[in-house]
Amino acid sequence: MKKIGITGSTGSIGTNALKVIEKNSRDFLVVFLTANRQVEKLAAQARIFKPEVVVIADESREKDLRSLLKGEPVRILAGSHAIARVCRESDCDIILNAIVGSRGMEASVETVRSGKDLALSNKESLVMAGNLINELAQRHHARILPVDSEHSAIWQCLLGEKEKNVKDLILTGSGGPFRERDPHTFGSITIPEALKHPNWSMGAKITIDSATMMNKGLEIIEAYHLFHLPPDHIEVLIHPQSIIHSLVRFVDGSVKAQLGVPDMKIPIQFALSWPDRLPSDWESLDLAEIGTLTFEKPDDTRFPAISLALDALRTGGTAPAILNVANEQAVYRFLNEEIPFTGIIPLIEKALEHFPAETDETLEKLISLEKDVTEFVKSLSLKKGVLPQ
Repeated sequence: MKKIGITGSTGSIGTNALKVIEKNSRDFLVVFLTANRQVEKLAAQARIFKPEVVVIADESREKDLRSLLKGEPVRILAGSHAIARVCRESDCDIILNAIVGSRGMEASVETVRSGKDLALSNKESLVMAGNLINELAQRHHARILPVDSEHSAIWQCLLGEKEKNVKDLILTGSGGPFRERDPHTFGSITIPEALKHPNWSMGAKITIDSATMMNKGLEIIEAYHLFHLPPDHIEVLIHPQSIIHSLVRFVDGSVKAQLGVPDMKIPIQFALSWPDRLPSDWESLDLAEIGTLTFEKPDDTRFPAISLALDALRTGGTAPAILNVANEQAVYRFLNEEIPFTGIIPLIEKALEHFPAETDETLEKLISLEKDVTEFVKSLSLKKGVLPQ
């Protein structure tokens, strides 16, 4: 039985992970759960899965959580520092980091630093601190197990293959809700329209990233740190049906692909059960019913986020971290109706222009940089969707 800790257990990935664990209760034991501020949902999960510890990051909700869990044999901690603490101190085999955004970076660092395997959904960890996390994982013999469907697909395609035989990685993406929309109308895109993903059910932030296709840009950076191929050997392919989750091209010209229905429970279960595959009753793929799979190249003019992310990766140092934090804050500003959809990319570009890329990638530096970039992006104003020069 594997002992599992889950950060961000009340979000989309966290709740799907608990469904996997509930279906495989003989294989997994939940040691801890953490949430940002959803105390009711966290308390309900704690009553079902009986973890040793629960953590609520928002300290103002601690009293409510204690009230909801009165009489339950569970230790309750509060504050974001407590999440890093349980990642560092808990007796787990695997920690699934399902926190959304750059807030999840410290949990990933503490997990690998303590020698535990990291099932990684929080792609922002590797985007911001990939060099640091890889160095710590190697030093402390921790493994990074990809949970994103695209990176899980590549991982599965690479199993049994020699590194020298791999030529290219091909990340697929649906193209989001605006793949065929006239770019001249992007300025009038509403929040409900941007949150209506054609295939996947995800949290708000990642859904907006899919709409701008920054999600693919961040995934390129994540793939670089996971699989160690040069940026020019990591491609993006638009695949509207979201059935092929990613592909690997080998030096002999052959290509492997991993296919499945768009259901995050499948890659989550693979990461938790690896090197085994557990049987499940999730929906199975029926290619005859689907009938047709189509592909196209991404439109860089329509979606400049991919090129922006590639440029940051090539620049190196703290440039990807600046990109990530700026994107995060720009997305939140759009969701708060402070800027139009077309304001997201200009805010990121301004942050990349303002902050020079540095070679200092310590955790302390990255945490400080996160605060500085956050404040900068929050302070920028837009006039008719265009940033002042």
